[in-house]
Amino acid sequence: MKNNVNYNEAVTYLYASRPPFHMVGATAYKPGLENTLRLLEQVGNPHEQLRTIHVAGTNGKGSTCHLIAAALQASGLKVGLFTSPHLVSLTERIRINGQSIPEADVAAFVTKHHALLEALQPSFFETMTAMAFAYFVREQVDIAVVEVGLGGRLDSTNVLHPILSVITNIGMDHTEFLGTTLTAIASEKAGIIKPRVTCIIGETNEETEPVFRERAAECEAELVFADQCEYLRQCRVRYATECELKGLYQEHNLQTAFVALRALHIRHEAIAEGFANVCRMTGLRGRWDTLQERPLVICDTGHNSHGLQYVARQLQTLPHPHIWIVFGMVNDKDTEVVMHLMPHGERYHYIFTTPNTQRARSAQEMLEIWGKEGIALENPKEAIQFAQEHAAEEDAIFIGGSNYLVSDAISRFTY
Repeated sequence: MKNNVNYNEAVTYLYASRPPFHMVGATAYKPGLENTLRLLEQVGNPHEQLRTIHVAGTNGKGSTCHLIAAALQASGLKVGLFTSPHLVSLTERIRINGQSIPEADVAAFVTKHHALLEALQPSFFETMTAMAFAYFVREQVDIAVVEVGLGGRLDSTNVLHPILSVITNIGMDHTEFLGTTLTAIASEKAGIIKPRVTCIIGETNEETEPVFRERAAECEAELVFADQCEYLRQCRVRYATECELKGLYQEHNLQTAFVALRALHIRHEAIAEGFANVCRMTGLRGRWDTLQERPLVICDTGHNSHGLQYVARQLQTLPHPHIWIVFGMVNDKDTEVVMHLMPHGERYHYIFTTPNTQRARSAQEMLEIWGKEGIALENPKEAIQFAQEHAAEEDAIFIGGSNYLVSDAISRFTY
């Protein structure tokens, strides 16, 4: 590698030398903290210099992170935000007060630490974690909201000792890494609970509650179940009505973020302002995201049964005469379960497609699993175009099932 790489060269290097999980799946996953700790030590142990909020969970952790970050910004703090995956640009993963890390800083990190990266061979996510923490320290953020990449106990971000831990919910996802039962998955997520650090659990589940209680007791950590908080009922309607995020499932994320913020003694006024402007303040995209008004075009990043059950319900509430659904999934998700959840009938028109990743299920395979009327178009851009050409102005188009399709949709309608 030459002495000074530009941003495109840096991204090419990161993808080529250590492809990210969202591109190749299991081969990118490096469980354990040893390599992350070695990498962080060489860049100055930035994780030890940050005040952080650490967020895990099967679904909703990205939205919850953005909601918390927006309210903290509204309270006057300089807030770092580290989330994954990105939709359009790698820089989306690392933000301060809604502004993505400059491309020049990504290039500078890769240039400066090239020899170190070659020696340690960290995963893509480990590298991005170190880059984010170093950037937050350099820019002197007041606090950083950090989303777990996968699981919790063995995730690279679990080197943190946060001021607050949050676990949104537990569902069946990434079972090849985390276990095949809710109890096993909860045990992995519970790994982010730290000694004497309060942990907010978003949703109570009789299978997983004992796991969290046991871990919290071991750590002498206060445990708060957000959906059991009595005072929450007084605030739910106000925040849900005013929040910029409109997906049905956001009610759960709102209450989790709200309880977390109140645990930090953030004012109601700041919470209300942050929630009402969360997308504008943090740059969040892809959550029941309206891309066009006529015909209505909506995309959503829900990608497993736990998340898509709410999307399916919301699709049924749309008043439009015809709904064109451009849909595709990757092969490590519970596709058969999802297909049973999705709405069907005369006004729903399915166009199955193949997301742009090695992990994708083919459009034809999706159509066969669906087992009802629909068409298969392998190319996502052709599938979106087909929906646009056939939808009348009074119809609606939904694009989802995979982050990759959402990325294509945002790129098509925004750039």
